[in-house]
This record gives sequence, structure tokens and C-alpha cells, in this order.
Amino acid sequence: MLAQTAKAMDIKATVYYLGTGLRILKPGEAEKIKLGSFPSVKEMIDKTLDMGVEILVCEASKRMLGWEKVDLIPGVKIVGAATLNDLVLEVDATQWF
Repeated sequence: MLAQTAKAMDIKATVYYLGTGLRILKPGEAEKIKLGSFPSVKEMIDKTLDMGVEILVCEASKRMLGWEKVDLIPGVKIVGAATLNDLVLEVDATQWF
């Protein structure tokens, strides 16, 4: 939601998944998560990608989970851990959850 709001405000947003958060990026997993009247996590991810927000996945976290090869939802990009450091150094502010 915050990435979508940032994009609507013409603020560059990038979502970076790490740790066990990668699990919801496997096909079929995000559809299982829906809270209250909000759209499912899958619907939120799809809208975020449709808006042009880049979703990055930590390669080291992928390996930590024991995934040498893994199928993830279309549109996400697996990147090295240094990518997060580079992103943080380039911006005025970050948010973490």
C-alpha cells in the first residue's frame, strides 16, 4: 500500500523482499493472505507491479531458505544483497517492515 501511495505521489518506490518474506512470492501463496476488507496480498502485489513499482528479491535470502532454484511470481527480480545497500545510499529516506 505504501509503495502504491508513493508512486501515486510521484515518489520513486522500490519494494525489496528479504528473509522469510520471500515465501509469499511463490505462486499460490499470496492469494491465501487476505485481511478484512483489503484486497488479497496477491492483488496488492499485482497492482504494485502494474503501477511500475519494482519488486526486488534478495538472492542471499533465497539461498538461506534453501532455494537453489525457485519459481516466483512473474515480475519480481532476484538481486544481490549489495543492491539493497546501493538503494539505501541513493535515497533520502527508507521504510522497513
